[in-house]
Amino acid sequence: MDRVAASNSPEGGETGGIVRLGMVSFLNTAPLYETWKRTVAVPRWRVTEAPPATLNRLLYAGELDLGLVSSHEYASHPEQYRILSGLAIAATGAVGSVFIFSHFPLEELDGRLLLLSSRSQTSVGLARILLENRWRVAPRYRVGDYQAEKAAGRVAELAAILSIGDEALRLAESDEFAYRFDLAEIWHQWTGLPFVFAIWAVREEFRRERPETVAAIHRELLRCQTEGLNDLPAICREVAPRIPLSEEACRRYLAGMNYDLNREQQAGLVRFFQLLIGRGEVPAAALPLKIEDHG
Repeated sequence: MDRVAASNSPEGGETGGIVRLGMVSFLNTAPLYETWKRTVAVPRWRVTEAPPATLNRLLYAGELDLGLVSSHEYASHPEQYRILSGLAIAATGAVGSVFIFSHFPLEELDGRLLLLSSRSQTSVGLARILLENRWRVAPRYRVGDYQAEKAAGRVAELAAILSIGDEALRLAESDEFAYRFDLAEIWHQWTGLPFVFAIWAVREEFRRERPETVAAIHRELLRCQTEGLNDLPAICREVAPRIPLSEEACRRYLAGMNYDLNREQQAGLVRFFQLLIGRGEVPAAALPLKIEDHG
């Protein structure tokens, strides 16, 4: 695929300044992001690469115009954003990279200390819903970084940890914990629905001011996602050593993800938001979903 360059005028007749995009460089974003890095060369489209929680903060603060953010971030500030259609990080059943790793069964975590990842609002929200609403247990929570806790010699007091992304993939290959619980799998068993961890959101004022630019970027994101998913062996040859995983394990993991934000995934997102609204964690205006389509 030829690179999409500035001379191709991807934004049509619209002119404007720099566009600030946020990307997450986890393994599960590789089909889209690796293809983007290889095939998109529009100097005005500047990418900031960071964990989800950082991108959440930057997008809300207006330091990004659009980006891949936690679904919880959209629900927290629905007046600020519009969801871009056809783009998500989701799973129907086991996701393989969002776990509670524990020294005890889930039902024995009541009153015990659980370290929550500081890297994703959505995974924290999901973990608390499953523990408190589904399992009816109330652990003591601390937010932090597991590797920092290990370095400080504080892991002995932890009964369990919430781990996401590439760290979770690595821990799943280790024997540090007696139990591991895939949160997307538990969600699916409980609700019968997929779980949507992240969505692409654009700030409302940017969408109004630069509609052709938003449409052009949206189309490129969709193209990159499609091309990457159609070439998973090549993607995994590039990214699997970073974890490290075998190329086959990488391919199985990525092939098991849902990326298209279809109606069933939207229903899972609605159910998650309903639970968050019921817990008083996000405003009722999180529903109905506001989805922008440039397909």
